[in-house]
Amino acid sequence: MDEREELYIGGKWISPKGKGSIEVMNPATEEIIGKVPIGNSEDLDLAIKYARDAFISWSESSIETRIDYLNRLTTAIKENSETMAQLITSEVGTPIEYSRMAMVGTPRVVTRSYAKILESFEWEEEVRNSLIVKEPVGVVGMITPWNFPLHQIIGKVAPAIASGCTMVLKPSKEAPLNSFLLADLIHSIGLPKGVFNLVSGHGSDIGEEMATHPGLDMISFTGSTGAGIRVSELASQSVKRVSLELGGKSANVILEDADISKASSVAVNACFGNSGQECSALTRLIVPKIHLKQVIEVVVNKIEKYNVGNPLEEGTRCGPLISKKQQESVNSYIRSGIDEGAKLLIGGEGMPDGLTKGFFVRPTAFSEVKSNMTIFNEEIFGPVLSIISYENEQEALKLANDSQYGLSGGVWSSDESKAITFARKMRTGQVSINGGRFNVTAPFGGYKKSGNGRELGIHGLEEFLEIKSIQR
Repeated sequence: MDEREELYIGGKWISPKGKGSIEVMNPATEEIIGKVPIGNSEDLDLAIKYARDAFISWSESSIETRIDYLNRLTTAIKENSETMAQLITSEVGTPIEYSRMAMVGTPRVVTRSYAKILESFEWEEEVRNSLIVKEPVGVVGMITPWNFPLHQIIGKVAPAIASGCTMVLKPSKEAPLNSFLLADLIHSIGLPKGVFNLVSGHGSDIGEEMATHPGLDMISFTGSTGAGIRVSELASQSVKRVSLELGGKSANVILEDADISKASSVAVNACFGNSGQECSALTRLIVPKIHLKQVIEVVVNKIEKYNVGNPLEEGTRCGPLISKKQQESVNSYIRSGIDEGAKLLIGGEGMPDGLTKGFFVRPTAFSEVKSNMTIFNEEIFGPVLSIISYENEQEALKLANDSQYGLSGGVWSSDESKAITFARKMRTGQVSINGGRFNVTAPFGGYKKSGNGRELGIHGLEEFLEIKSIQR
């Protein structure tokens, strides 16, 4: 049991004013593995006060100082990588190998990337008779999700440190333990008191209070589109800056001249990563009708070998979903696909064979999916792949863009220039060509209902900066 009884505020661990605790459950075993305190408005007020006081000096800290702290944090994460990976796998259910790489490895690289960015970042420029300067936006409220808990936290904390902002973090209630371990590491590297503050609690309480709080200059939110809309509505009352990274229903388009076998095989991984609990998952596979049969054969064969089970065991490909509620939600989507006429290729409702405990679902794929079906339009957040066929590229593009979301996407072609031309026409914030690897220094964010901000790289840093022009 990892029982936390204190909040990290003003550079120290203190007893909360709020009452009660949030239990953290291992989704693979359904056992309680930890607890964190429930903060209240007094705790939030205190955290913001410390952050505002710290901003005065931290906003004027030298670039060399910020680089040093980012490098220290990078080292601390590296030295505690296995502990963090094991913890996140226990909280979220992410297979341990993926947890080491994406849940901990990526945040470490992101932290290091901001130290490197600061070495050459241009903080001012001259435009005719004006000096244009970039300054930290102020005190940032951060609200993060459970699916990539540490990565989403670091994606906000690292650029905030780099920019000279101070912050108050509210982690997800489903997977908060890693954020407390991160606070331990931040304390260990000696980051000045008040720069980073941690207040755990419920989104309906602490999250909503953060959105309306006059002491916060910005809200950086990652989560569902519905919750993001609510945050925007509340934050508008104080006209604070809001950066949103929300849901997705991304398309993966295989063009006729692509390597069909490779594209189809990689498409399963692109949809099923983290057991499908990825906002950027490529869940709609759009394929040429003339290659449909081959695509289906490859996909079904790949999923048949996709072992589901204990995420702490080496080699497990698919772990549980985060909660009973999410398990029921994904099963209801599978049921709707069947009821609405899609063809079930593999998987289906219920627990995978041999499993009786945990929030597991069967890795599932459908074909004959139409654009009016629920599974085509709504974010499922589980290992469910929808295959849609097309007659020509114009139809393929129309299908790809037929979504309220626009977070990610993929295109496959033997002609890279052709794939890039197609990618440019996709209304989405990020597109991979022939399985192009994720780049932690490239901007990540979406179009339409997938959000309105960018994280990672220089663009992620600039989200935390104000621009001032000084005329001479």
